[in-house]
Amino acid sequence: MDTSAAKSVSARALTGCRHRLALEARADPAALTPDPGAVLRQEAAAAHRAAVRDRLAASAPLAVIAPGPDALARTRAAIADRVPRIWGAALPRVNGRSGHVELLQWVGDGYVPVLVVGHKVLDRGSGALISAIDRWDPAPDDAVKPRGHRGDAMRLAHLTRMLQDTGAASSSLLGGVIGVDGERLLVQDVEPLLQGYDERFADRLAILRGEVATAPSRIAECRRCPWWPQCEAELSAKRDVGLVADQTSARALAGVGVVTVDGLAAYDGPAPEDLLVPLRDLQALARAWIAGVTLVRRIPEVRVRRADVEVDVDMESFGEDGAYLWGTWLRRDGLDLGYLSFVTWDPVPTRDEARSFGAFWSWLMDRRAEAHASGRTFAAYCYSQQAENKWLLASADRFAGEPGVPTRRAVEEFIASPEWVDMFVAVGDSFLSLVGRGLKKVAPAAGFAWRDPEAGGEASMAWYLIASGREPGHDDAERAGQRERILQYNEDDVRATRTLREWMCSAAMDALPVV
Repeated sequence: MDTSAAKSVSARALTGCRHRLALEARADPAALTPDPGAVLRQEAAAAHRAAVRDRLAASAPLAVIAPGPDALARTRAAIADRVPRIWGAALPRVNGRSGHVELLQWVGDGYVPVLVVGHKVLDRGSGALISAIDRWDPAPDDAVKPRGHRGDAMRLAHLTRMLQDTGAASSSLLGGVIGVDGERLLVQDVEPLLQGYDERFADRLAILRGEVATAPSRIAECRRCPWWPQCEAELSAKRDVGLVADQTSARALAGVGVVTVDGLAAYDGPAPEDLLVPLRDLQALARAWIAGVTLVRRIPEVRVRRADVEVDVDMESFGEDGAYLWGTWLRRDGLDLGYLSFVTWDPVPTRDEARSFGAFWSWLMDRRAEAHASGRTFAAYCYSQQAENKWLLASADRFAGEPGVPTRRAVEEFIASPEWVDMFVAVGDSFLSLVGRGLKKVAPAAGFAWRDPEAGGEASMAWYLIASGREPGHDDAERAGQRERILQYNEDDVRATRTLREWMCSAAMDALPVV
């Protein structure tokens, strides 16, 4: 029986792929395999929400609506009594909307929704409207600015409409988000979001009801989507230009009549205005796809910074809780001296991070100083420095004054220097890739293979739960086994960047086609 008309739009459906929503609406939910990474993120988010709930309950009266068949009735009763703060409110499905909210906050003439999320919502800057988490008292803060997050914005708009549907919404049209620090509440103006939300909601509701047709397209979400093999086969059969062009560029190319990879390769007209990638690069990727080649040189002579003393660095963190491992691979005068790790197995966040981070930083700076003192050049390498830089700076801030921990200025000076090299940037400067620029996509071209077939960031989070003792029910041998597995994975990551660099400086480059 077709029940599509009875289906409702959740907040998650507002920001995901339109075609995936259509496929899942027609699929048997029992047949869908959960994404292990998504499960881990959900578990971490649930733990964070529980910690915030307990903190709220300890600071001021909090009505907690436990899940169950009477949750909706208890929520309605709490709203009717104007309970100041309601945790876990169950909102009715009205007008095709469904969703949950962590906290409802009474603000004088109704309720505003407050989200509790497992990511940062604030950055250094100014202009954010902040409130304490235990009371509603918005005030500007000159030290922080909002960190934009489309998913949070859409969910706040969605919940505001749900509250309006039930007559419980405040006329202020505000909302709040408590981020990963759990200490402050970011207040957001929801009213400017509502028009865009309404348009998106109407589109997604029509998709769920089967009133709007969708088609596959290649977007960032495809990397983790279980439907991608099916979509890729459809796109390949059509030789769709989206196989080599990002979504925005594909739309721009369609505007000048280019809808296939072959059409892009042969196109000789002016470049459309809205391309996110130069036309020359897109056409090179199209020719590579036709030829069955995944990697193409941008430049005839590939270059990457080299030094007499080279240190490859890779960090492992657990969500936003902390960086528990800094791994290194040392190479001096062309000789590999091997892997060295600096790790804490105390569950993060922990003060023991200061010890492992301080030891790592001191060791790295000692190698740098030794190189300079002996007249050698020095370089440290990472792959996509955004993550490493984030935790270098955060660790310097969190553990200021601890033994070996640098000042924030010292970290800023180092990561801004030419001696801190991002191999991700070097790969992007040197190559065009049809398979992406991730280390696990590019390093195999250099002949490198990870020893663990499940190696990956999300898998390592599952290993860490056991290794650190955060997941109960495992004995010492199991914890030791997962610790060794993480260290081997981390060692392979730093060996991979070293291998990739050697390959980029070898005669193997002559075999790669050039744009």
